[in-house]
Amino acid sequence: QVQLVESGGDLVQAGGSLRLSCAASGNIFSINAMGWYRQAPGKQRELVADITIIGSTNYADSVMGRFTISRDNSKNTVYLQMNSLKPEDTAGYYCWARVVTAQPIGVSVNDYWGQGTQVTVSS
Repeated sequence: QVQLVESGGDLVQAGGSLRLSCAASGNIFSINAMGWYRQAPGKQRELVADITIIGSTNYADSVMGRFTISRDNSKNTVYLQMNSLKPEDTAGYYCWARVVTAQPIGVSVNDYWGQGTQVTVSS
């Protein structure tokens, strides 16, 4: 089993900054990619940013230039630095990881999700 634990969500004023963290633990052989999704009330979950094991990144257009994703492979941890926050960034933020786990024979690749951390940006 693999667990993802997020932290860093908070209430912040527009223009402020937050840093989210997500640590993965458990039966981990390697983590191919990690990322952050968000879901606002009444809306579908959407990709915010993701990062591969070699550091290639991908961002939603709405956060480009304001958010930065990074990861520490030695700690199985991904970070999301969020600057110049806007009220429309308000959402539950969910960590995602594509994890390779060792099996009795071979390996298995599965997606895992964290429980989410709330980010609220006041105007």
